[in-house]
Amino acid sequence: MCTFDFLSEVLSLERKRKRGIFFVLCPLIRTFAAKIKNRRMNIETLISQAAGEAVKALYGMEANEKMLQLQKTRSEFEGNLTLVVFPFVKAAKKSPEQTAEEIGQYLVDHCEAISKYNVVKGFLNLSVGEGAWLQLLQAIDKDDHFGTKQATDDSPLVMIEYSSPNTNKPLHLGHVRNNLLGWSLAQIMEANGNKVVKTNIVNDRGIHICKSMLAWLKYGNGETPESSGKKGDHLIGDYYVAFDKHYREEVKELVAQGMDEEQAKQEAPLIKEAHEMLVKWEQGDPEVRALWEKMNAWVYAGFDETYKKMGVGFDKIYYESQTYLKGKAKVEEGLAKGLFERHDDGSVWADLTSEGLDQKLLLRSDGTSVYMTQDIGTAEMRFQDYPIDKMIYVVGNEQNYHFQVLSILLDRLGFKWGKELVHFSYGMVELPNGKMKSREGTVVDADDLMELMVEDAYKTSMELGKFDDMTEEERREIARIVGMGALKYFILKVDARKNMLFNPEESIDFNGNTGPFIQYTYARIRSILRKAESLTSATSTTSTTSLSEKEIELIQKMSEFGAAVEQAGKDYSPSGIANYCYELTKVFNQFYHDYSILNEADEQKRAVRLILASNVAKIIKNGMGLLGIEVPERM
Repeated sequence: MCTFDFLSEVLSLERKRKRGIFFVLCPLIRTFAAKIKNRRMNIETLISQAAGEAVKALYGMEANEKMLQLQKTRSEFEGNLTLVVFPFVKAAKKSPEQTAEEIGQYLVDHCEAISKYNVVKGFLNLSVGEGAWLQLLQAIDKDDHFGTKQATDDSPLVMIEYSSPNTNKPLHLGHVRNNLLGWSLAQIMEANGNKVVKTNIVNDRGIHICKSMLAWLKYGNGETPESSGKKGDHLIGDYYVAFDKHYREEVKELVAQGMDEEQAKQEAPLIKEAHEMLVKWEQGDPEVRALWEKMNAWVYAGFDETYKKMGVGFDKIYYESQTYLKGKAKVEEGLAKGLFERHDDGSVWADLTSEGLDQKLLLRSDGTSVYMTQDIGTAEMRFQDYPIDKMIYVVGNEQNYHFQVLSILLDRLGFKWGKELVHFSYGMVELPNGKMKSREGTVVDADDLMELMVEDAYKTSMELGKFDDMTEEERREIARIVGMGALKYFILKVDARKNMLFNPEESIDFNGNTGPFIQYTYARIRSILRKAESLTSATSTTSTTSLSEKEIELIQKMSEFGAAVEQAGKDYSPSGIANYCYELTKVFNQFYHDYSILNEADEQKRAVRLILASNVAKIIKNGMGLLGIEVPERM
C-alpha cells in the first residue's frame, strides 16, 4: 500500500491514543482542513488572509494584497514564513517590533496554522505547526487534480489558434515551437477552469501555394509521394525550393540584361505565371483547382503524421480557401457602412490614421484578398461556430503589427472580443549556425528533428545503462517518451516572448534543468512506490512522528502548484509550469538525498515519506502533462 490509506492504517492505533501524526482534530484544525480542500488554497494564502484580518482587527486598517505578501524565512532564523510589518507601523502608531509582536500574538491566537512566532526588528517570522502541514498533505493526497480547476457550464470559452501551416512546405522547427506553445497553453487554460477550443487555420491558398504548384507542373514529371517515397508535405516543399531556385536565375538573367533588380523581380516569367495561376484559382478554374486539391491532399496526409508524432491536435481546422470569401464579403459590408474606402484602382483600404497607424490594404485592385482579409473571414466563421469569450492567436512576433491592425478592424466590424484579442507573440527559434530560411531549403525539418531526438535518447540511455533489463520494444517506447520530452521541455522552459537558440545536444541530459531529469525523477519515485507495495505496515507503533525541514519544504513546494497554474494562465506562460516542475523535482531530490524512504525503520516516518513521494509524482505527472510531456513508469 502506498496511498494515504496506508498512512491511515499505520496510524490508526496512535489516533486512538491521541498520539501519532494526525491528532484528534480540534475545531480550529478542522476549519483549516476544510479551507485547504480548495485546490488553489495553500498555507501562504491562508496566513496572508489571516494577517489581513489581524491588521484590521488591531488597527482598523484595510491592508491590500501587496502589503501582505509573505516570503520564505531566511535560514538563519527560526520559522517558515516571514511577514514584513513596516507597512502597518503608521496605523499601529507603535514601533516595528511592537507591531510585529501584536500581529504575531493575534495570529497564534486566531490562525490555526501558526504554532509560534519570533520577531527580528520589523520582520515577523512565523512557524507553521506540523498538524497544519500534514493536513495540507492529506488534502493534496485526496485530490487527483490538485492545483487545477474544472470547467463549468458558465465557464468562459477560450479559442486558441496555433500551428497555421502553409501547404507549400513541411512543418519546421519554428512550427514545432508554435505547436508546443499552443497545445500547452490550451492545457493551462483548461486547468484554470476555462472551456477551450483548439483551432488551426491552414494557409492553403495564395501566391506561395501557386509557386509550388507551378514548379511541380514544370519540373515534377508527375512525381507523387508514392513514386518518390517521400511524405507529401516534404515532396511539395521540394518544389517550393525549386521554384525559388529557377526564379532567382530568371531575375539574375534580367538584371544582366540591364533591368533594375526590383523590376526584374516583378517581370520574371515564373512570378508572372504564378500570379496568373492565383487569379485563375480565385476564378475557380477547374484545371487549377483540381491540381490544387491533389497536391494539398498530399500535404494534409503529411501534416497529420507530423502532428501525431508531436502529440498535438485540434478541435476544429479552418482553411483559408474557405475563409477568404467570407472575409471579402465582410470587407464589402464594411465598405457599404463607410468603415473602409475604395481607391481609384478598385482596391479597398482601411484608414487607421485616427488610431495612430497607416492605411491597410484589404482587397487588391484585381479583387484578390490579402492575409488580413482572410483573417477577418476566419474570425467571422469562428464567431458563427462558437460563442467565443476570448480569442488567443499563437503567432510569432514578426506579426505584432498585423494583429494590432486585426484587433482594430475586428472591433470596427462588431466582434465583441475584437479589442481584447490576445496575440500570444513568441520569439524566433535560431540555430547555432544562424536563422532558418524556407525558400532556400535551410530549415530544420520537424520530422527529422523528432526522429533525431528519439534516436539520441535511445543512444544516451543505452550508454548510461538505463535499458539493461528491458525488451527492445520497451526501450523504443521509453526512448520516444524521453526524446520528445527533452525536445518539448527544452523549448517550453524558455520564456515564449524571447528568441531562443536551439541546440539538441543540450536537451538530452539526465541532470540539470531538462525534461529527462524530471522524467527520471518521476520514474525513480514510481519504482520506490512499486517496491513499497510489498511492504506490510506494523500493527502498532511506539513513537510519534515529527516532520523534518526538508519534508516541510517539500509539502510547501507541492502546495504552490495551484498558484503556479493560475499564474501561468494569467501570463500565458508555459515556461512558468516548466520551471515549477523543475523546482519541485530539485526539492524532492534534495530530500531523497538526505532521507531514506523504504529503509526508514519508523513506520510513521516511512508512511509520511511514501505519501510525500506519491504526491510529488502525481504533481510532476500533472504538471508535465500541461506541457504535453509524458512521464515513463520506468527508465
